[in-house]
Amino acid sequence: MNDAPILITGGAGFIGSNLADALLARGYAVRVLDNLSTGKHANLQLEHPRLSLIEGDVADAAVVRQALQGCQAVVHLAAVASVQASVDDPVGTHQSNLVGTLNLCEAMREQGVRRVVFASSAAVYGNNGEGEAIDEDTPKAPLTPYAADKLASEYYLDFYRRQHGLEPAIFRFFNIFGPRQDPSSPYSGVISIFTERAQKGLPISVFGDGEQTRDFVYVGDLVEVLVQALEAETLEAGAVNLGLSRATSLNQLLGAIGDVLGGLPEVSHLPARAGDIRHSRANNARLLARFAFPEPTGMREGLAKLLGRS
Repeated sequence: MNDAPILITGGAGFIGSNLADALLARGYAVRVLDNLSTGKHANLQLEHPRLSLIEGDVADAAVVRQALQGCQAVVHLAAVASVQASVDDPVGTHQSNLVGTLNLCEAMREQGVRRVVFASSAAVYGNNGEGEAIDEDTPKAPLTPYAADKLASEYYLDFYRRQHGLEPAIFRFFNIFGPRQDPSSPYSGVISIFTERAQKGLPISVFGDGEQTRDFVYVGDLVEVLVQALEAETLEAGAVNLGLSRATSLNQLLGAIGDVLGGLPEVSHLPARAGDIRHSRANNARLLARFAFPEPTGMREGLAKLLGRS
């Protein structure tokens, strides 16, 4: 790739800032577009000569066009990632989650930028495939405006690929965890919530029996794949599950946190929440066929990094 910057939308957030660090370490120039609704200045190396920040929203087409000028590629992470926020305000979140993607596609078409890496979500599957490893051909059944916007974004990116020559790498993220995931945010995952409470010695509440499972991926491993997608000479069409195809129960997760911290505070179990998916695990055969996935960071090792105990 050349010396032109790589644009990261949502680059001041949890995943985006980890990606920005990795790209800077590899010698790339990075431009971040973020409205700082959940992203933070503190997540970025603002003093770095090859990093620049534009404070703005992907829902603003003019800002997106400005941010993209002179860039060689884009990683599109910006979104209102709270499922509940999309349920409460589907029109408002739609502006960021779908209109923002369309604004980016149009700006790329106008400026001749082709490569875009897009963060979709396992939420596009809804409850389909529960109890099995979900592959990319599992029927889509988005249950929330957030999931519907992610799936619609995939379709638009594929249209721009066919019609205008864009080169999208679409990844359906499963459960990502690691440093800078904000436990106080409604967007945070269960790991950041559990680890914060455990560090503070506060009681931990688990909905249900704790045997529900998720496919957890350490953010550093995910970043390696995103960089590969940026650097690949060619990309095959079609979305790719980004998960480990490993099921970890919440009880196993709590045990691992206790191992790293040397114990846990009181854990109580509340009634299961209606509509919660019991089991979610990726079939990642397509990922492994298309990308050189690194040796996965183990749960305890990833937790130790998250907790500053590595």
